[in-house]
Amino acid sequence: MKLKISNKYFKWGVTAFSVIAGSICFYYLIFHITEFIQNIKSLFGVIMPVIFGLIIAYLLTPILNFIEQKILNSLFDQLKIKETARRKKIIRGIAVILTSLLMIFAIYALIAMLISQIVPSIRTIISNFDDYVGNLSTWLNNLMEDNQELKNYVMPQVTKLFSSLETWLADTATLLEKSGEVLKTVSLSILSFLKVAWNFIIGFVISIYVLASKETFAAQGKKIIYAIFETDSANSVISSLRFVHRTFIGFISGKVLDSVIIGLLCFIGTTLLGTPYAALVSVIVGVTNIIPFFGPYLGAIPCAFLILIVDLSHPMNCVTFVIFILILQQVDGNLIGPRILGDSTGLSGFWVIFSITLFGGLFGVPGMIVGVPIFAVFFAAVKGLVNRSLLKKKLPLHSGVYLDMEYIDENGEVHKTEAESGSGQSMKEKHKKMSEGFPFKKTFKKASDTSSDSSMEEKTKAEDKEKHSSSKF
Repeated sequence: MKLKISNKYFKWGVTAFSVIAGSICFYYLIFHITEFIQNIKSLFGVIMPVIFGLIIAYLLTPILNFIEQKILNSLFDQLKIKETARRKKIIRGIAVILTSLLMIFAIYALIAMLISQIVPSIRTIISNFDDYVGNLSTWLNNLMEDNQELKNYVMPQVTKLFSSLETWLADTATLLEKSGEVLKTVSLSILSFLKVAWNFIIGFVISIYVLASKETFAAQGKKIIYAIFETDSANSVISSLRFVHRTFIGFISGKVLDSVIIGLLCFIGTTLLGTPYAALVSVIVGVTNIIPFFGPYLGAIPCAFLILIVDLSHPMNCVTFVIFILILQQVDGNLIGPRILGDSTGLSGFWVIFSITLFGGLFGVPGMIVGVPIFAVFFAAVKGLVNRSLLKKKLPLHSGVYLDMEYIDENGEVHKTEAESGSGQSMKEKHKKMSEGFPFKKTFKKASDTSSDSSMEEKTKAEDKEKHSSSKF
């Protein structure tokens, strides 16, 4: 005897089980939220090497594609090697090796620059800090000599600020002088540092495998999406993911390249101008340039202050540096940036500032860096939903149509706002008319109509009376 299971009862059972399981999960989240968050953190701690690997592979993908498409393929074509599966594997292997070596070289160059240029500059600033403070105090005293009240208020605040800064720099100097002991202590006792370094190393190895088979992983992902969703929905999901990819990779890679160029130009310019601590200043300007809009100011202001206090006898050095940075940022904003980034986000200036402020307040500096592309994706999603709804209602999509719009009639025709003098009606009467019989057909005066304004007004009143009598029913 076969056991027959009704499809209807089976669905009821699955629904009941889902409701009970969802209720249990909801209860657990409400009363055990701390344990749930801790479990999530533990899970992320376990898979962190994989996350590191995916992030590294994602950031290195444009470099890999450039090496493959622009260099190796052209080289193999010149050697007249036929396009086969073996050729693709060889090109991919060489490209992965070159990309990995390029990343290792970039990390080595950055560490070498930090050790050879920036660390000595910091030590020099620390050793000469007392002289800088004395120069600044003398300059402030001379500046506020004629205003004793302001001087009595400002000078104690400046002294307090520099005392705190001197204490912090003293601790930093001790740390730099004992860098070997600190590194030894970190290696022996601070497991978190080793864990991050280990995760990065394992992630780098994982990224090599991801780069080597990135097309296979992409194909498997598409396969899963089409298995879960309907065909139309799957097409929409894949299209959305491509937009997210273009937005993120275009903005992040372009911003990094733009910041490297700005840092190099800043180093060349400050070296020619004879600006003190040119390497340190250029690194600060280049790194902060990654942050959209606010970045150039965040980097230029402390650098200008540093140049000022280093040599107060020549304040024009600070003025020259500020002028140079302003020119450099204008070149970046109008020439370099648009050519590299283009319109990768599609956001106006207001939304850029809004996204930086929002994500910077929530996640700090990393939020300021990735806030713009994240908000660009969210903005595009909302814009797509709005446009889809307008298309269903057969309404215009362009925002300029709604700029001077008064109303839209039942036929979907947009009517513009008219001046009171030309309409024969006050705005109050128009609003009353709209509230009584909306939607309604609005009559317009034709260009060939030669009747007087009074006859036109009587005709309008008669039409209003007729519509009003019909609306009473």
